[in-house]
Amino acid sequence: AMWGANELLGNPASLEELVEWSGALGSDITFFLSEGTAYCTGRGEIMTPVDPLLDGTKVCIVKPDIGLSTPEVFRALDYEQLSAVDPEELLERFMSKGAVDAGKDAYVNDLEQPAFDCLPELGKLKEELKGVEGFDHVMMSGSGTSIFCIGEPNDWDGFMSQFSEREGVNVFPAEFTSRKEGIWFQPN
Repeated sequence: AMWGANELLGNPASLEELVEWSGALGSDITFFLSEGTAYCTGRGEIMTPVDPLLDGTKVCIVKPDIGLSTPEVFRALDYEQLSAVDPEELLERFMSKGAVDAGKDAYVNDLEQPAFDCLPELGKLKEELKGVEGFDHVMMSGSGTSIFCIGEPNDWDGFMSQFSEREGVNVFPAEFTSRKEGIWFQPN
């Protein structure tokens, strides 16, 4: 909405200003002002643009209708169990190898286990998704409850029958996309 309003008004604000303002509005909003790939830190409001990952990489987002309170997830977080992996090293792996070949240990989310502790059925859903042939990586996003799956099922019909038709679960097939500087995302 910020991008569109700025465009309609003749671009009075720079991208840097939009990014700064978006951080004050909420977590992760700055990402949507990236060119499709960004390294975000803090609570998601500090964005460092990086070169785009390969457009067209398939991803499937599975979103249960149930929600989780972010403060509840943080209360369940065991700070002694935080990952010791250097995020800059992980970024380098993603940039050099891509989302598929970065390795299973490149996918780190310290909030995943506490979210599963708060909502065990979410952990069970992830385990089911890990069993789908064709998905290279399966990980919860942020503090939940969306789960993203890199790749695409070998048997789409069977997958959709098992997950999309399940009450309380929504499936969103998608793919990585990027945009050119100064232009909003365009359909392929």
